[in-house]
Amino acid sequence: MKIYESYDDLPKLKLPYGNDVYISDSTIRDGSQMPGIVLSREHKLQIYEYLHEIGIEKLEAFVFNKRDRDAVNLMFDIGYEFPEITGWARASRADIDKILEVDGIKETGILMSVSDTHIFSKMRLTGREEAEEKYLDALQYAVDHGLRTRAHLEDMTRADNYGFVFPLVEKIMEIDPDCIIRVCDTVGYGMPFMNIDEPYGIPKIVQHLKKEIGVKNIETHIHDDYGLGSASSIAGFWYGANWTSVTFLGIGERAGNSEMEKILLFLADRVEGFDRYNLEPVTRFARFMEKELGLRVPRNKAVVGKNIFAHESGIHAAGVLKNPFNYEPYPPELVGGKRLLLIGDSSGLEVIRYKVQETLNDLLDVETIVEKDDSRLLKIQTEIQKLYDKEERVSCISDEELLAYVEKYFLYQPICDPVHTGRGKLKNKGKIAECEEGKLKE
Repeated sequence: MKIYESYDDLPKLKLPYGNDVYISDSTIRDGSQMPGIVLSREHKLQIYEYLHEIGIEKLEAFVFNKRDRDAVNLMFDIGYEFPEITGWARASRADIDKILEVDGIKETGILMSVSDTHIFSKMRLTGREEAEEKYLDALQYAVDHGLRTRAHLEDMTRADNYGFVFPLVEKIMEIDPDCIIRVCDTVGYGMPFMNIDEPYGIPKIVQHLKKEIGVKNIETHIHDDYGLGSASSIAGFWYGANWTSVTFLGIGERAGNSEMEKILLFLADRVEGFDRYNLEPVTRFARFMEKELGLRVPRNKAVVGKNIFAHESGIHAAGVLKNPFNYEPYPPELVGGKRLLLIGDSSGLEVIRYKVQETLNDLLDVETIVEKDDSRLLKIQTEIQKLYDKEERVSCISDEELLAYVEKYFLYQPICDPVHTGRGKLKNKGKIAECEEGKLKE
C-alpha cells in the first residue's frame, strides 16, 4: 500500500524520451515588447543577474539600436558563462550584420514567418517560394559567418506545415544540421494534446520534426492567448523538444508568453533529475518586476503570488498548522516564499489562537502557549465576526488590528505563570492563563 504523507513520499515524473531539456529566456527581447513596459539598461542587467542566479541556460536580446547593444556589452563585461547571450534578427543580411558587430554573440535567432497570412499580408511577399528563398539566404549568410542558428518559425500553428513548413525545415537542416528549430505558436492556437494534428497539435509537430525529419534541437515558443502557454511548452518537452523559449511572469505582447517560473517549478519539483535550477530567487525577481516596471502580479498567481502560501479558511489553516503537506503542494522556501496565516470571515479558532500566540511572542519577547479553549480567543473571534456580519469589512484583519485585540484581552489582564529571568525571557514555556472576575484561574 502506498502512503503519501509528505512531499518526499510522492513519486517524480519521468520525461518519456529521457531527453535533457533547457530554458531560453526572452524577457529582455519578447517581454520588452509588452505595451507599457520600457526596460532600461539597469533593468536588463538586473534581469540578467536573476537569470544567472536561477541557472537559466540562454537569454535572447535585441541588438538593433545603441541602447540594446550597450546593455548586451555590459552583460558580457560581467562575464557569466550562463545564461549565454544570444541575438535575434529578421531574415535579412543587414540584420545579421548587426549581430556580427557585437563581439561575443555566437548564436542568433532568425525570424521566418511561415503562415500564409504573414507571408502575404504582413510581409507582402509574392508567395511561399519567395519566402523560402529569403529565409534560406539569411540562414546561409549567418552560418557562413560562423553563427549558430535558431529558425524562428513564426505562426507555425496557423501554417500549412506538411505542404510548406516541414519541407522548409528539411532544407534548413541541409544548411545547418544543428539549427534549433523553434516551433512558434504566435497567437496561442497550439494545443498540448497528442491526438490533435494539423496545424494546432504541438505534440504532433514536435514528433514529426524529431522522428520524420531528424531534427536534433527543437524549441517551443508559445504565446498565452488561450491560457495554454505553459501547458504547451511542457507538452513540447514531453514529446521530444529539448528547449523552450519563455519570459519571466509570461510578459510579452497581448496575453504574453509561457511563464518561466511555472515551467521551472514543474521541472524542479515534479520531474526526475532537474536539480540544476535554483528557484529561491523567483519571488524576489517578481517583486523586482513589480517595483521597477510597475507590473501588477495577481495575488493568486502561481509560484510568485503573495497569496499562494496564505491561509484564511479555518479548515485549511488548521490543516497547514498540523502538516503543511495537507494544503501546500510544495514548501514556500522552494521559491523564496513565506507562509501567511490570515484572519478573515472564514477563520476558525485555531488560526486565531496561532496568530495571538505569535503576536504575544513577538510583543513580549517570551515563548508563550495559548490554549485553544481559552475563552479570550472566543471573545476576539466574536468581535471579528461582528465586523463581517455587519458588512463593515471586506478585507482580512491586519496584524496591527490583531495586536489591539491582544492588548485588550491579554495584556491588560494579569499574565500568569511565566517564570521570568532577568531580561524577561522564560526559562520554560509559560501558559498565558485566563482571568475571571479579576481573579487568576489556576
